[in-house]
Amino acid sequence: MTWVDDPAFGAEHPFGPQTLPYGVVDAGEGPLVAVRVGDHALPLRSIEAALGEELRAVAWAGSLDPLLAAGRTVWTTLRARLRELVTATAAPRGATLLPLTARSEVRTLLPFTVGDYVDFYCSRHHAENVGRMFRPDATNLLMPNWTHLPVGYHGRSGTVIVSGTDVVRPHGQRRGNGGPVFGPTERLDVEAEVGFVCGGPTARRVPIADAADHLFGVALVNDWSARDIQAWEYQPLGPFLGKSFATSIGAWITPLDAFAAARIPVVEPEHPRLDYLVEDQPWGLDLRLEIEWNGTVVSRPRFADMSFSCAQQLAHMTVNGATVRPGDLFASGTVSGPEKEQRGCFLELTWAGREPVTLKDGQTRTFLADGDTVVITATAPGEDGSVVGLAEVAGTVLPAEVT
Repeated sequence: MTWVDDPAFGAEHPFGPQTLPYGVVDAGEGPLVAVRVGDHALPLRSIEAALGEELRAVAWAGSLDPLLAAGRTVWTTLRARLRELVTATAAPRGATLLPLTARSEVRTLLPFTVGDYVDFYCSRHHAENVGRMFRPDATNLLMPNWTHLPVGYHGRSGTVIVSGTDVVRPHGQRRGNGGPVFGPTERLDVEAEVGFVCGGPTARRVPIADAADHLFGVALVNDWSARDIQAWEYQPLGPFLGKSFATSIGAWITPLDAFAAARIPVVEPEHPRLDYLVEDQPWGLDLRLEIEWNGTVVSRPRFADMSFSCAQQLAHMTVNGATVRPGDLFASGTVSGPEKEQRGCFLELTWAGREPVTLKDGQTRTFLADGDTVVITATAPGEDGSVVGLAEVAGTVLPAEVT
């Protein structure tokens, strides 16, 4: 029995005491760091007396930035203390009268200052499907380097937006019959991805053995993509305007420690990994994603099918001497499985627009129409049979702005 009066706070629910993700909320008095407790937000400032002097600075912050910078010892201490407090029979001594606030009564904000943003391309099924669509006569569906390293590109951190923020249809160049044309994208797409929020000390060349000191938590990401703009511009240097207009991230960051029971090995590689990519322990995650398009579930990708783990991605992106800093964000790339109903983007799901999807209201779609809403959710197995949740990442498409 706990003092928390919320039917969604049991261990059988995704946001029970086994999860406790962090976010930033505003109930009209400015931004507050909070922990999600079922369907409520618990501002840390309201229970600061029970957290102790060591955690006071974290509790009074207006973003997760100080917590990310504090490092692994503080992350572990805070999580343990919060679990103790929210599972107690009585509210913490010294807490405000109403420390719990319904999520519907607060506004969630982008919870941390995004530093660098890197997006990977680590689903073999997604990469092979793209190869089949656009290089059908190729001898090999994958590029020669793909099985040896986690392919990625450096994205635009300034357009990372919090879940629930509308996405304006972007303009750009795309291929026309007589040459390039300019205008709003006609092939707006999503990519269901898993993001990793970095913290701890600034470091270079982070080996896999040190990954836990630099990986704070996990969040769902939607890497919105303008496929026609992307197709025209991306050769030979890769994604640019077709990707940089918006990337949505969930409002609540689930701590890495919540996934202890979900850790699994990544898919067995067909080539031996180079030494810096050899894992000392399983770093894959058994996550089950779900993509909803205007209220219709259209896909259920599995993160267990990914070919590279977050620890391998972190090791690779710093092996050349690049730094990782608190607030850096990297995403997995589109999560797709071997079956059609496990494809993580609409490019794959509709096979480049040739196989329309029928929604439950009878409408058909190939790519996103103005007014469409996409919601991505995910869960993972937790300790003692519980369920760990990742907060939804949602967005609605608005018409292109008049130029």
